[in-house]
Amino acid sequence: MSPLRGRRGEQRRYPMLSRRVQRLGRDWVCHWNVAQRLFRDGQAFQHMKRAASCFGACYSPLNPWDCPGSCRLPLLWSTQLPSLVQNSSIHLCPATMKAEGDEPCVKRRRHSGDQDICHSPNEKLCTSPSDETSWSPPQPQCKEGSTPEPRAGVVKRHWEYFCPQSKKMKVLEEDKPINQDHQDTLEKFDFTVMSYNILSQDLLEDNSHLYRHCQRHVLAWNYRFPNILADIKRLDADVLCLQEVQEDHYRIEIKPSLEALGYHCEYKMRTGRKPDGCTICFKASKFHLLSSNPVEFFRRNIPLLDRDNVGLVVLLQPLFSCKAPSAAICVANTHLLYNPRRGDIKLTQLAMLLAEITSVAMQEDGRFCPLVICGDFNSVPHSPLYNFLREGKLNYEGLPIGKVSGQEQSPRGNRILTIPIWPQSLGISQDCMYEEQQKQLEKERERKETKEASLENSEEVVTVAKRSPTYLHHSFPLSSAYTHYLPDSGTPEVTTCHSRSAVTVDYIFYSAAKENRAAEPGAEHPFDGHLNLLGRLSLVTEKDLWAVNGLPNETISSDHLPLLAKFRLEE
Repeated sequence: MSPLRGRRGEQRRYPMLSRRVQRLGRDWVCHWNVAQRLFRDGQAFQHMKRAASCFGACYSPLNPWDCPGSCRLPLLWSTQLPSLVQNSSIHLCPATMKAEGDEPCVKRRRHSGDQDICHSPNEKLCTSPSDETSWSPPQPQCKEGSTPEPRAGVVKRHWEYFCPQSKKMKVLEEDKPINQDHQDTLEKFDFTVMSYNILSQDLLEDNSHLYRHCQRHVLAWNYRFPNILADIKRLDADVLCLQEVQEDHYRIEIKPSLEALGYHCEYKMRTGRKPDGCTICFKASKFHLLSSNPVEFFRRNIPLLDRDNVGLVVLLQPLFSCKAPSAAICVANTHLLYNPRRGDIKLTQLAMLLAEITSVAMQEDGRFCPLVICGDFNSVPHSPLYNFLREGKLNYEGLPIGKVSGQEQSPRGNRILTIPIWPQSLGISQDCMYEEQQKQLEKERERKETKEASLENSEEVVTVAKRSPTYLHHSFPLSSAYTHYLPDSGTPEVTTCHSRSAVTVDYIFYSAAKENRAAEPGAEHPFDGHLNLLGRLSLVTEKDLWAVNGLPNETISSDHLPLLAKFRLEE
């Protein structure tokens, strides 16, 4: 029968139903069929079969789907199905996801974000085959007597320990302390930081076109969360910076699970009607919380800032820093806007985050405490936004908005960034500081200049220079914990992979020690102590991920990989 004759036949059979009602009915039947298949494969159906066999033939048929004319559940099923479904944790979210063809035409655009830009590293890393970590969360247990299937989606990741060029490499086991010199270990404080976009379930279902390559069952939250929690347990980071943390899942499952592991959790949900946000969790046995500072990028009175992204900045006091009991570490976490064509919004959101970090990290003597910035910046390595973070300066005159994040090799449109990017009413200067705080710093600098005729050390005071209107600046000498390509082959690393792209957008930046960074004119604020990168969990290539069917898959339950770095605080 041709499609046309079939549709006419439907119209003759249902003359009073509109086309919309008929289409809704067909969609409902399609979703119901998916639910049937999921239900038959689940534990609840097996329980019902065993229960029904005990009650005899009066409750037959056992499987209503085997009888084409039957659409009514037996009495036993109608009374016990809700509790069985609840007890067996059946999750039918894939049936409610948008159809694969329902791709949003405005919300998401096709883009190619992987710019294969490589450069020589400033750090040398040593790797050890014996120190490899198998990236394979435990699979669901098999039934008795059955043969377990081979594991799929396993990605090998190993520890890479940083080796200063002036000393010999020394590879140590992961659970042993890393002593690179003979100084008193009491003067040092080692800790690990993880950054992980765990993929909000609501966003996954709203953007199902990005996960066409995935098996349906691996996209269910009750399948993904145990894997994510297993990753967190195994990697055992001292500080967790998580993005896309859905509020209801955080409140009901994530926060209680992390608190049971000894973490203290701080959370900031996105503004508006967005259901997810950012969280920073730290081990209460290792840090004490000094302050927690949420950052909302939405501004009702500024048209540019009409997006609901957020950030979170915390100040942590190490509990085992004996040399300087008042030492603190500033940790920031954010998830910048995705839209590749709105680099103006991304730069403004980043400036707002840096302004809050400056306010939190600056101490009374004008010096900064050590700093770690994590997050999903939705920008690729060596893009203008990335270079601004790394170098502390950006001249954006004539820069197209679509090239700020580097997500698209051929950005659509030629609109140029306005001068200035954000209005003065935002209250943030070109130096990415709050205007009021910058005015106070300028007054202090003037007072010190009147007392001292000449300054022997320029790092003793805070210097704020007048800059061109197209010149952005920040005062943090930041390094990336990753070099964004494999040391041996030069192949680009990736941190996220789905049906549309595989690229790096997630980062861990830190305030590096002087010997690990080149002297830059933008680094004018001194730091009270510094961080040395000791090691990191290696990343993989796009080819490695597609070899295991991309992300998410059976063992990696997000479309992002977790980043993990180990630091040493030195006074």
